[in-house]
Amino acid sequence: MRKNRQTKIVATIGPATADKEMIEALFEAGVDVFRMNFSHGTHEGHRQVLDRIRGLEHEKDRPIGVIADLQGPKLRIGSFENGKIDLVRGQKMRFDLDPAPGNEGRVCLPHPEIMEIMEKGGKILLDDGKVRVKILEKGKDYLIGEIRTGTELSDKKGFNVPGVVLPIPALTEKDRIDLAAALEMGVDWIAQSFVQKPEDAKEARELIAGRASLMIKLEKPSALARLDELLEHADAVMIARGDLGVEIPPEDVPPVQKRIVRQVRETGKPVVVATQMLESMIHNARPTRAEASDVATAVYDGADAVMLSAETATGEYPVQAVEMMDRIARRVEADENYQMMMEAERPDALNSTADAITTAAYYVAQDVEAALIVNYTMSGSTSLRTARQRPDMPILCLTPNIDVARRLKLSYGVFPVHESENIDDFTGPARHAAEIALKCGFIEKGQRFVMTAGVPFGQPGTTNILRVAKA
Repeated sequence: MRKNRQTKIVATIGPATADKEMIEALFEAGVDVFRMNFSHGTHEGHRQVLDRIRGLEHEKDRPIGVIADLQGPKLRIGSFENGKIDLVRGQKMRFDLDPAPGNEGRVCLPHPEIMEIMEKGGKILLDDGKVRVKILEKGKDYLIGEIRTGTELSDKKGFNVPGVVLPIPALTEKDRIDLAAALEMGVDWIAQSFVQKPEDAKEARELIAGRASLMIKLEKPSALARLDELLEHADAVMIARGDLGVEIPPEDVPPVQKRIVRQVRETGKPVVVATQMLESMIHNARPTRAEASDVATAVYDGADAVMLSAETATGEYPVQAVEMMDRIARRVEADENYQMMMEAERPDALNSTADAITTAAYYVAQDVEAALIVNYTMSGSTSLRTARQRPDMPILCLTPNIDVARRLKLSYGVFPVHESENIDDFTGPARHAAEIALKCGFIEKGQRFVMTAGVPFGQPGTTNILRVAKA
C-alpha cells in the first residue's frame, strides 16, 4: 500500500485513459481517486470505466474512490456563419436571442434570463476571459456591447457574468439525468458544478439521499461569500480555479485558495485543488517550473488532494503527469517548512468527545513517536477528524463499510482498509490492527502505534477510547 505521501491525487479519465491498461497504469503511478467528467461521454462509456475501476479494486484488494462530476449550467453563445470571427478593440457587438448563425456584428446569446439581469455598464467575459465585453445598451431582448479585449471568437464559446448571482438552477435537466445514472452505477462522490447558494447544495443532497457523498465546486464569487452555509450541506469542496479565475481577478486566486483550504480543513471535510495544475503536460513530458510551484503551493496550503484534468483525460503523457504530481507532493511533505506550516494552522478540538479523542491521538502519537495512527470507524467520521490534524504519520482506517473506505480515499493521509471481521473487545482490535499494519508495510515489528475506537464496537459515533500499542 502506498504510504509515503499524505496528499491524495485525483485523475480525470477521458479518451486517453479509459481502457483497462491505462487505468491500472495511472493507479500504479499514484492515483487515489478517479474522476469521470459527465460534461463529456455517454452513460454507457462511464459505466464501462467504473466497471474497470471496480475490477482493478478487486484485483489489487484496495478501495478506490470515484467522482462523477456534473456539467452544471454551462453558459455558451451561439455559432457563427464562418465558425469564428475576428475582433478589434472598440468593436460593437449585438447579443440577441436569434438562433441564426452570427457574424462580426451579432451573435446569439440563448439565455433570456441573463439578458434580464444584465445592466448597462456590466461585463460579459467570453472564452475563459480572453474576450471581455462592456455592455453599452440594454433592450428588451438584446444587449449591445463593446469589445475591450480579445482578437477572435469562435462557435459555442462559454461565457461568464462576474459579480452577478445568475437566476438559473445549479442542476440542469441533463444534470438530473446524469445524477440518477451515476448513483445507479455506484459512484462514491457527486461533484456539483456552479453552486451559487446553499439551496443549490441542499437540493443536490436531497436527490442523492445518502447514496454518495456530495462535493461542491467553487466557481462563483457568490459561493465564496456563503461558504460557511454551503459547508453545512456539503461533504467536500473542490476549488475549481478555471471558472473561478475568470470571475475574480487573477491576483485574488492564490489568497482565496489559501483561505478556502483553511476554512474547509477547519470543518474536517476534504478540500481538492483543481484545474490547470500541470496543463503544459497535455503536450509535454515535463511541466513548467511555474506549474510545479503551483502544485507545491496547494500541498503547502494543506489541501487533501490535488487534481489532474485534461492532463490525464486527453493528454499525451497521462502517466508521467501523475508521477510528476506524486514526486512534487512527496518532496514538499519532506520539507521541514511544510510540517511547521501544518503545525501553525492546526485547528483546535471541537466540543465533542470523539474530536477530543482524535485530537489527543495526534499529540500522543507525536509524544511516543508512533509510526501510525489507527482508526476503527463505521461512518468514517473518526478518520476525517484525524485527517483534520494533518498528522505526519499515516492514518490507517479500518472499516466494515466499503462505501466509507472508498470515500475516505480522498482524505489527507487516510489509508482505508475494508475490514469486515467482527471484533467485540478492546484487546482484539490492537492485535488485529497490528497484523494489518505489518502486512501493509505501515509499521515494523516493535514499533508503536496509536489506536482509537469506540465501545460498544460497531456503533457509529461512539469513538471514546485511545490506546497506545506495539506491533
